[in-house]
Amino acid sequence: MTTDPPTTESPDSDLADSSRAGRAKNLPDREGEGVGKRLGANYYKLMAASAISNLGDGIGVIAYPWLASAVTRNPLLIAGVAAAQRLPWLLFTLPAGVITDRSDRRRLMVGANAVRAVLTLGVAAAVMLRQNSLPSPDEAAAGEVVGTDVGLYLLILAATMLLGMAEVLYDNSAQTFMPAIVSQSNLEKANGRLWSVEMVANQFIGPPLAGVLLLVAFSLPFYVDAATFVVSAVLIAAIATPRRVRAKPVGETQSGWVEEAKEGFGWLWRHPLLRSLAISLGLFNLLANGVFAVMVLFAQEVLETSSTEFALLMTAGAAGGVVGGWAASWLADRFGDGPSLWIAVLVNGTMTTVAGLVSQWPLVWITFAVSTVFAVLWNVITVSFRQTVIPDELLGRVNSVYRLFGWGMIPIGAIIGGLIVTVSEAVSGDRELSLRMPFLVLGLSHLLLLAYAAPRLTSAKFAAARIEAGADST
Repeated sequence: MTTDPPTTESPDSDLADSSRAGRAKNLPDREGEGVGKRLGANYYKLMAASAISNLGDGIGVIAYPWLASAVTRNPLLIAGVAAAQRLPWLLFTLPAGVITDRSDRRRLMVGANAVRAVLTLGVAAAVMLRQNSLPSPDEAAAGEVVGTDVGLYLLILAATMLLGMAEVLYDNSAQTFMPAIVSQSNLEKANGRLWSVEMVANQFIGPPLAGVLLLVAFSLPFYVDAATFVVSAVLIAAIATPRRVRAKPVGETQSGWVEEAKEGFGWLWRHPLLRSLAISLGLFNLLANGVFAVMVLFAQEVLETSSTEFALLMTAGAAGGVVGGWAASWLADRFGDGPSLWIAVLVNGTMTTVAGLVSQWPLVWITFAVSTVFAVLWNVITVSFRQTVIPDELLGRVNSVYRLFGWGMIPIGAIIGGLIVTVSEAVSGDRELSLRMPFLVLGLSHLLLLAYAAPRLTSAKFAAARIEAGADST
């Protein structure tokens, strides 16, 4: 799973304890909802909208790679689809941050989902026109694809690139919108529960549903995916919040796009903990997506899954996500922020390596589920931290810079995963070993990430940053 990605407590345990208390007592609420209040109707509308759109995303998790595998068997081309989907995080993230801070974030979310609905309908129509000439899902799983359907492949690349741009804008708006409807004292609970629901829809309900829909018609999953974006847009439009007015001193004119992007970049880079978190997340996501870029070929050729079994394999994240979402706040309190993140890196590296060594998909399911528990723990801690310490007027831009580091590495990881398979196969001539190599190489590489992160991401540093943000905001 992609994160937005214990051992001992920090020596400065008193400071860490004061940080935990500060989250509940000392930090003011940006929107004045107060400490201890319920999450509220607006939050549950957002949760419902996210659940519906993530149901569609879960369908797409199966439908898009299965469609790609029916169009080509080239691992670099398969990885290219994953890279195209995430390339906007490298190219469009900074402009999206400026747009987020300049605009009404709720309207941006509605518009992004409307665009995704239209694009997905276009893919559905194209697949419907060609589905009689495409191999069936089971034929694709058996590798009965000769050559590459260049036209359909290019369409998939273009659609995933544009969908990725809309996703960048939606996700950045959604994360920066949360503090407007939830008090700071409830952010970890709100984020954790939201991710639990999203995981269930995205990885437990969506993938098996996609497997069933694929058996009916290759185009049907894409039509259903488009419908979920429409429903999500309607639910978000129903959220009632005060019109957001951008804070600017009287008489100050609005800066240019480049100046505003530089302001967000500079704020993050001068914040040593956020800078280290952003770099760590980028490396985390590079390693994870180097594996998942070729996952469909690994599942088909090594694990020998059918489309239904592949869909079940992809439900592993839901099980881990539910546990991680509900337990994240407790785990962070139990181990501390820093050690919790160290555990996340170590567990994900171990589980990735184990997955590359086994040949039964239920065992791989277990490794994915365990990994996701700790990937969600990483997300809950780091996203809630950003929502707490970044000023609202900078939140969109700083968040986008952070995600440029964190998510911009995803397409690079995808290409690396495809290259590992291609080079390994050229050298060894062993297709199965080559498909296992990304798991082994990138799984063990988590040790290098741990060596970078452990001294930089400590509970004492999280505590100091929260206290500083609380002092600055009073």
